[in-house]
Amino acid sequence: MEFPADFLLRERALLGERFSELYTYATPEPARGITVNTLRCTPDRLAAQADFSLTPSPFCPSAFTTAPDWRPGRHPWHHAGVFYAQEPSASAPAALLDVQPGMRVADLCAAPGGKTSQLAAALQGRGLLVANEFVAARAEVLRQNLERMGVTNALITNEDTARLAAAWPGRFDRVLVDAPCSGEGMFRKEAAAAAQHNDALVAHCAELGAEILENAAALLAPGGVLVYSTCTFAPQEDETQIAAFLARHPEFSLCDLSDCGFGRPGEANRAPDGFAAERCRRIWPADGGEGHFMAKLQKASDLEAAAPGRGKPSRPARIPPEWTEFATRYFPDLVQQPAATAGEWVLLPPAGSEMLPIGKLRLVRGGVLAGSVAKKRFQPAHALFMAYGAQCTNREELTRDDPRTAAWLRGEEIDAATAANGWCAVCVDGFPLGAGKASGGRIKNHYPKGLRNLR
Repeated sequence: MEFPADFLLRERALLGERFSELYTYATPEPARGITVNTLRCTPDRLAAQADFSLTPSPFCPSAFTTAPDWRPGRHPWHHAGVFYAQEPSASAPAALLDVQPGMRVADLCAAPGGKTSQLAAALQGRGLLVANEFVAARAEVLRQNLERMGVTNALITNEDTARLAAAWPGRFDRVLVDAPCSGEGMFRKEAAAAAQHNDALVAHCAELGAEILENAAALLAPGGVLVYSTCTFAPQEDETQIAAFLARHPEFSLCDLSDCGFGRPGEANRAPDGFAAERCRRIWPADGGEGHFMAKLQKASDLEAAAPGRGKPSRPARIPPEWTEFATRYFPDLVQQPAATAGEWVLLPPAGSEMLPIGKLRLVRGGVLAGSVAKKRFQPAHALFMAYGAQCTNREELTRDDPRTAAWLRGEEIDAATAANGWCAVCVDGFPLGAGKASGGRIKNHYPKGLRNLR
């Protein structure tokens, strides 16, 4: 592995003889892994039933490392949102946040969605998750991934974090900042990260990370917990960043991560004297991941809490009878669930989202897109079946070894064996793969073209 010259100069000066030890990768190929979506499946079930090689990850209880040459993207369970393909050490920060069902949680730099889906799984459909991404194209990728994972209680925003902090001060129990960084932990995995690296990039990322940290602090409620992480080794973005934040914010304390079970302590010579760097955590290449830094911060609980706020009172949405008729037939558990409309679209918003005023914030999606009404007929959305397909009263049950599963993922019609005529959820091993429409023993494929296995 060839490192950039400026990076080598800095790290050899900081580490001395330890450089070779810490920057020796544990495997010859980039580390690969998956994180189980516990909205769908338990880690034990996946480990027992998987048809590919898995080793429990040291970085997260719901994560596994996989063979370097295994590609998960074409596996039926990937399409069904049973797992998220994720570099092993990347699963660590979200697990450290200790999210519990019912909390309000914000992920401020959420795309592409691996850590966000972990937070959603921890909430188990209860509470509220705000998943924010500043870059519009990446926010769309985030939406697609959370839809695939069956997340029902997320507000996906495409915003500057300063606007979120101004709109929702002190509203969140947990905040994750997986900050944009210089990507030094990605050198082996992504050649572009090494090619574009320079000291100016490190300085820029440190400045951006500091700005996002300030906004995260404003969003956090008294007693709340913030986890800051990067996939870089640069002191300015890691220990020095956290030391500077704590100097500005005496209302925050640095939690001790020494008993987290993985990685190594932060480095004292990467921060000002007196900073308890050993309370932070680093994952080096030698530890089995590509590289991560993490710090866990708690806001004092004796601060004045922000007054609870609400969005503008609005008249109850007129729910189209076409949706009610459709839900009664196919999703009876959803009939009494609050719904909202936007033009011809019907959405199922997360419970409690009315407590966060949206105003002029750029909202990509709030909750689950149920479908649309056209010509007095309800056309269900893919998202509805990915979120609630296992509850559909009409299902076509496949297994991953059934040839119809591969055909379905290619976008082909398949024979019906268990589904009656009408709309049906197509499931693989009980996990949803979207919607079809059965007629005369055949199921017309409504799996989105952009998601199909076309190769």
